[in-house]
Amino acid sequence: MKFKLAHAPYIGNKIALDLSTCGFVSVLHGLESITKIAQQIIAKDIEEEAHIEEKARDLLEENLDEIEFMQADEHQLFWRIKQKLAEQENFILNFEDRYNNLAHKILNALFEEDCIDSATSETRIVNVIFKAINGYAKIYNSIENVVQERIANYKRKIIFGSEEYELIFDKLYQEELKKKGFL
Repeated sequence: MKFKLAHAPYIGNKIALDLSTCGFVSVLHGLESITKIAQQIIAKDIEEEAHIEEKARDLLEENLDEIEFMQADEHQLFWRIKQKLAEQENFILNFEDRYNNLAHKILNALFEEDCIDSATSETRIVNVIFKAINGYAKIYNSIENVVQERIANYKRKIIFGSEEYELIFDKLYQEELKKKGFL
């Protein structure tokens, strides 16, 4: 699943919660420090992907006349360009590999910043972080659908994309995340 920048705090929080409750990791400076580090690493990864996509869109736009003349599929071309750019920049697009890479980066940063301590293998800790990221990815769509349905059932019409909609969506989204153990 492709994350948005707004997801980073939720994923960071889930990682912190899961590490604190796994039973083999000692949290040394509170959950906030873990959340902050995880959030920063995830946000950087999301921004890198957005940068690659922006480059891909620019290349598509530059060659739009030729693409239309050749009657090429723009979506397919976008993905191929994105894959090539990602490869050039050593950016991982495969979600499982990407989550694993993020988990390793987060673990290294947590040890570097002395946020956690553990006598167990790093692989076990990486697995906790990976499962937190992957778990969020799996549940995101279902939570989003629940929240959108709840908003649709409001007595008065809330306009999609409006500031009011975004505020209500965020509030309900956080409530659902709490129910699912992500906050």
